[in-house]
Amino acid sequence: MTTLSATPTAAELAAAPWRTSSYSAANNECVEVALVTGGTWVGVRDTKDRARPALTVPGPAWAALVGAVSAGAL
Repeated sequence: MTTLSATPTAAELAAAPWRTSSYSAANNECVEVALVTGGTWVGVRDTKDRARPALTVPGPAWAALVGAVSAGAL
């Protein structure tokens, strides 16, 4: 079992390079994601309200979700 580092701090999330989905270009209604602490954690936030706290997800769980969506399993 992989041991995760501590949940990212607010400062780590603020300093992370956030990426917005290309699907939200026209209306800015999507989510942004950022790899935090070397990809150990993924930050997810609402593009309409970036001041709200971000959701943090363990990197392996995020990879599993993206893989399942890509495969059409979800």
